[in-house]
Amino acid sequence: MTNAPTVTERIPVYLDCDTGIDDSLAIAYLATSPAVRLVGVGTVSGNTSTEQAARNSLDLLALLDAGHVPVSIGARDHLAKDFDGGVPQIHGHNGVGDVALPRSPREPEAGTAAELLIRLSHEHRGDLRIVAVGPLTNIALALRADPTLPQRVRSLTAMGGAALVPGNVTAVAEANIWNDPEAASEVLSADWDVTLVPLDVTLENTLDEDDRARLLAAESEASRALGHMLDLYFDFYLPLYGERSCALHDPLAAAIAAGGVVPTVVPRVPMIVDTTDGPGRGQVIADLRNQRLGPVDHPNVRTRIVLDTDRALGPHLVEMITGAAPLPEVVSC
Repeated sequence: MTNAPTVTERIPVYLDCDTGIDDSLAIAYLATSPAVRLVGVGTVSGNTSTEQAARNSLDLLALLDAGHVPVSIGARDHLAKDFDGGVPQIHGHNGVGDVALPRSPREPEAGTAAELLIRLSHEHRGDLRIVAVGPLTNIALALRADPTLPQRVRSLTAMGGAALVPGNVTAVAEANIWNDPEAASEVLSADWDVTLVPLDVTLENTLDEDDRARLLAAESEASRALGHMLDLYFDFYLPLYGERSCALHDPLAAAIAAGGVVPTVVPRVPMIVDTTDGPGRGQVIADLRNQRLGPVDHPNVRTRIVLDTDRALGPHLVEMITGAAPLPEVVSC
């Protein structure tokens, strides 16, 4: 018997993403975490087109020896506006830092991402966890197609919003929510347990050049590919951090859903999304009143917002992806 951590069973996870560079880190984390069984990936337009995101996901999963995971193409356009072309200045023209990944022979599954999610919710009834790290269009479409979906899903962890810090697209709006605030409003108001991972915490978790060097020096081709992707991403974040590093938006949501990082300040509070056409469009308005003496939960509210965590993600993320983290013993129930 060793002193390695233990897990009782692997968590079935459906990932919804717009596979750019930090999405790729989230995919790598979920595919390598011994606590997780990645059972499906759906893509949505955001950092890049939903079609390109699906290709990126298939190619990366193959590098991660997870080529069996089904990938479905989701919404190209958002509920109230067309896809605007993505952000090649941040994620590259192909979404993954203009790194050419070896092409997987697999193609996306037939059917939409919303249909894949609904099917998986039946196959893993009561156990499925959704991790959403792009615009919430696919999740809203799944809710519209099957309003009973929340009854079969254990939880939803979404990267999005900004509670006490500025937005990154407008003064108040974060990119995932701003791209489709109508979808975000529908998802956050549905009857299920939601954990929102906002800019407040994702901007505080970073990778730097030392971390990138460890990825580039790793044995696995997937780790090295991620290290190369980060080159462009670091360039974008240089003015924000004053050094070559980057925020860990999407992988933090993945790590929280998998239990690798634990929220320590995560109050349940009412949240609404501004869907107007004014300057507040895309803002997540979290009612954080009466929090001065510590987090105060609203007992009848099922949405939580993460404001702090138990540890920094960066070292844990690199260890997990490169295989340096201690493997837990899997204990049967």
